[in-house]
Amino acid sequence: MASTLTSSSTPKVPALQLGRFSLGMGDRFAHEAAAQLRACRLALDAGVQITPVWNKSNREHVIIGSRPESVLTAAEAAIRDSGWKGAFHIDADHVNLNTVEAFLSASDFFTIDVADAIGKPVSQTDTVNFIQRHPELLRPIDLPGTGNGPLKISGHVAEAAVHKFLFAVREAGKTYRHIEEKKGKTPFITEVSMDETDSPQTPAELLVILAAIADEGIPIQTIAPKFTGRFNKGVDYVGDVKKFEAEFRADIAVIARAIEMYGLPSTLKLSLHSGSDKFSIYAPIARALRDFNAGIHVKTAGTTWLEELIGLAEAGGEGLALAKEIYAEAHAHCEELCAPYAAVIDIDTSKLPAPADVNRWTSEQYTSALRHDQKNPQYNRSLRQLLHVGYKVAAKMGDRYLGLLEKCREPIARNVTENLFERHVKPIFLA
Repeated sequence: MASTLTSSSTPKVPALQLGRFSLGMGDRFAHEAAAQLRACRLALDAGVQITPVWNKSNREHVIIGSRPESVLTAAEAAIRDSGWKGAFHIDADHVNLNTVEAFLSASDFFTIDVADAIGKPVSQTDTVNFIQRHPELLRPIDLPGTGNGPLKISGHVAEAAVHKFLFAVREAGKTYRHIEEKKGKTPFITEVSMDETDSPQTPAELLVILAAIADEGIPIQTIAPKFTGRFNKGVDYVGDVKKFEAEFRADIAVIARAIEMYGLPSTLKLSLHSGSDKFSIYAPIARALRDFNAGIHVKTAGTTWLEELIGLAEAGGEGLALAKEIYAEAHAHCEELCAPYAAVIDIDTSKLPAPADVNRWTSEQYTSALRHDQKNPQYNRSLRQLLHVGYKVAAKMGDRYLGLLEKCREPIARNVTENLFERHVKPIFLA
């Protein structure tokens, strides 16, 4: 079918092209770019090109007191020192019109977050006009590879999807056009994020969303829907793995059809937010990527910060003492630290050890509780989640924390690289 994009909405500047596989890597304190990049180098040595993308949100910058330029500076230093010849990008993560300005000069990848706009209504006239403009949505749509037969969207379902998502997509369009105007002739990558909401989008809803994105003229290369199940920070997936796999495969098929139907970029792919440590769904993801010859963008969020803590604890001495102090402070301010992340953590406070007990731990006891090894009986997922959101404690320590990152560089860098490559890259991209 012909694209619904009009000549007036076609982007003036060609978008950057994002590779088939890309890894969004959080680096809270901008000290681990080299160790993270090493994981991509190991993947390249194994025959798979993965584009590194360093991401950091406005919320993280505010908490730490950093600026977007610090992410670019750290990434450029790692690229220069390693001799990396491939592409790399800097993601302004979870931005909107109110927060994007500070990211414009340092970023070439923009994750436009419109989750808060989902459900805000549009007029009945807008809904009717949209459905009339897209009669193809009401015809059976083949989704090869899903085993489910054609996707059939009733008029009622289409109307409900437009009511729920059209306003949000229009907000994404406003933010995209603002970025485009400010960036001038400098190309960039656009992602639309809808994952931080209450319920997962169905394949039918995703197709409606992509039709609306095409109408807005957004040259989207990655889209982050909400999937079924819970994607808590830094711990494994919680939910029905088979249901997730069916949904994931259907979403890949929907994206392939939307590219054909609406002239969206051929590089368009799914983005998996809070993708770090979702070990139980990595095999289904790898199967789907292979079967559909599809790409993916995986955001590993803040697990690098946890590997810093593990490295400090392994170092012993001052490092272990500081790791214990950070836990004690996080425990004391648990409610405050958890509040901004309430939708993406699930902590059982009864399972949190007393700081006095942790203060008596050896390096091995601390790392065993924190490292994400579910076969280790000492692993504590509640402690891990608390420390995941507890980076504010380290941020307040300032140079004291940063100085120990340098002093304990070897164990920290080793753990950062091993975490990314062994636990994430291998099962997703090299399986």
